Amino acid sequence: MIIPRQLNLLADIKKKSFFLFGPRQTGKTHLIRTTLSGYKYYNLLATDVYLRLSQSPKRLREEITKNDKIVIIDEIQKLPILLDEVHLLIEERGINFLLTGSSARKLRRKGVNLLGGRARTRHLHPFIFRELGDHFDLTKALDIGTIPSIYLSDSPHEDIEAYIGTYLTQEVAAEALVRNIPAFSRFLLVAGTCNGQIINFSNIASDAQVPASTIQEYFGILRDTLIGDELPAWKHSIKRKPLSTSKFFFFDIGLVRFLQNRQGLKPGSPEYGEAFEAYLYHELRAYCDYTRQDTISYWRSKSGFEVDFILSDRTAIEVKAKTNIADKDLRGLKALQEEALLDSYIVVCLEDNPRVKDGISILPWQVFLDYLWQDEYS
Repeated sequence: MIIPRQLNLLADIKKKSFFLFGPRQTGKTHLIRTTLSGYKYYNLLATDVYLRLSQSPKRLREEITKNDKIVIIDEIQKLPILLDEVHLLIEERGINFLLTGSSARKLRRKGVNLLGGRARTRHLHPFIFRELGDHFDLTKALDIGTIPSIYLSDSPHEDIEAYIGTYLTQEVAAEALVRNIPAFSRFLLVAGTCNGQIINFSNIASDAQVPASTIQEYFGILRDTLIGDELPAWKHSIKRKPLSTSKFFFFDIGLVRFLQNRQGLKPGSPEYGEAFEAYLYHELRAYCDYTRQDTISYWRSKSGFEVDFILSDRTAIEVKAKTNIADKDLRGLKALQEEALLDSYIVVCLEDNPRVKDGISILPWQVFLDYLWQDEYS
């Protein structure tokens, strides 16, 4: 099954070289093969290609002809030294390169400057609602996530387990990112229970049985290997003093639920609500990365009022996995309304029809996502 993706690689690569980063199995290679099949392509996961170029990086210059205006190198972090050749070819021949990878950590560790501004950066995420269309099932997406190979699998839970194993062996152990794999495995399980929550390094360190300084390093590894990202706090409220500590979200809710040892979701349950919020974060993060124009944060006052997401310093978004939104569900948004700093206040929920209450838009999740991609909130 071919699912069209939101990123238009051909349009981007015609303008300028760029890095395409994304976690493993988000579909980078498949997207390249289906949209850029006519261009010179190097896959560094292929042993013969890797050995040939690692023994003599200058062969890249020798093999690329004057007719090659676009060149693709897959998994560039496997051989960072090639970036010197790429740099030279961009400067001397004006070639545009598409360079993919599942981690920028190794590139930075080798002192690579990511071509000093000569290449842009793009990110590929798991499937979003807009891409899947009629193939999208909300409960399925909340339970197993939307990593392409897992969402389309006939045995998704088995594949998620294998995915975790691949990450630990290929991304962490093989790259020598940590010395103590058992400790990192314990950390992953604890981090899974903290998805979407404010990071407390001391508590996580205690549960994972490692020092707090190590926990900070482990979270850095998750960010650098694109497995998760921090959601910063929105600090602009005046009447109510805001918290400044970030939250942390894994890139896919299916991965989180495996780490939490959960399978199957019952609508109305607390875990359904947690998964629904995490999935909406994924959609918002993908939107921000794909449109390259918006920022996302969350707001929480020291007095306990909270709003799940603030988009572009303009739109406050509260996520509720409920079919009937009551006044108590609007407390955080109403508190933020008093600041009069934002343009829109929205509840994304499971109700069937849009409505407005006290200046707050209550939107079915499908309607909200349609409005989002129509740039209603940008």
